[in-house]
Amino acid sequence: MTNDTSPLALYVHWPFCVSKCPYCDFNSHVRERVDQEAWRGAMLADLAYEAEQLPGRRLGSIFFGGGTPSLMPPETVAAVISAAERHWGFEPGIEITLEANPSSVEAARFADLASAGVNRVSLGLQALDDDALRFLGRAHGVAEGLAALETAQSVFGRVSFDLIYARPDQDLAAWETELAWAIGFGTEHLSLYQLTIEPGTRFATLFEKGELAAYDPDAAADLFEATRAITAAAGLPAYEISNHARPGAESRHNLTYWRYGDYAGVGPGAHGRRGGFATQRHKKPENWLGAVARNGHGTQIEDPLTGHERAVEALVMGLRLPEGVDLSRIDRLADGVAPIDRRTLDRMRDQGLVVTEDERLRVTDAGMPVLEAILRELVIA
Repeated sequence: MTNDTSPLALYVHWPFCVSKCPYCDFNSHVRERVDQEAWRGAMLADLAYEAEQLPGRRLGSIFFGGGTPSLMPPETVAAVISAAERHWGFEPGIEITLEANPSSVEAARFADLASAGVNRVSLGLQALDDDALRFLGRAHGVAEGLAALETAQSVFGRVSFDLIYARPDQDLAAWETELAWAIGFGTEHLSLYQLTIEPGTRFATLFEKGELAAYDPDAAADLFEATRAITAAAGLPAYEISNHARPGAESRHNLTYWRYGDYAGVGPGAHGRRGGFATQRHKKPENWLGAVARNGHGTQIEDPLTGHERAVEALVMGLRLPEGVDLSRIDRLADGVAPIDRRTLDRMRDQGLVVTEDERLRVTDAGMPVLEAILRELVIA
């Protein structure tokens, strides 16, 4: 338990996919039929357990993510939202986001999901080019994706979508054109990610076979800098390394992660951080469901974090933000075990990669393109 009274975030993981996905590792969770009543009851039980561990808190955000959460029955979404409000209470203007694929089937459910209480949607458009979408393994085309975006904008008060750039054969001019098109739709938020080759994905397999080349780092840096300049000029500055928003439209939920606040995670495979504990639910849906039936919750791991571990996590998350981290908070979390290599810090300051001002450490614009390298050298894990 914790005495913290700051706003809490809730992550609800719906594991079921309707098709295999080249990005996630939940391909085994493709299901044609789901016992919705049983799943609703289990979700509510898992939620009630988390509420017992975090009394006296109010929710600032709820995020429905995972496999295909936009295919959750609206009744289940409404039941989870209602139970969360009953257990914790809501902060004024609570942000309730649902992740959705931009298919016509899912878009047809948007009005019902809005009626259930969802007030923000995050669409996985991923590209505005049909060839690129086929390469990325997406089932939708550009026309279907844009139709879903139009529906989302007519239903939800807040809309975000994502794009992936630094794709094979994509040059700066092509990305600038695509990004300008994306900005023209007028959404308040964009998530813009460079394509990375992650272990275990289809892209990693193609790379190992020599069928996919890694994007040139210098060219990728040019795309990154152009992205930040174009979005800033359009009134959507970067508030995180890959996320851009109009002032006041930043994702409240994701900011809780990046500012290392507490968040409860429920549903198969969901992670959480609360009161100095790291939590993880059973990943396989059937195992999670069985655990809820036996124990009243689906927790598999509930481990206390050392002060050093918490300080490292806060640094790794917080340095993604232009605002950086409060060094006095890092020192308090660290509990006497230094998480920052001071010699490296001095060198990086001299190189203009990081700055310290008013007890805050932040990565500069020059450092952001090499953030991962900075974290590897600066943070003592």
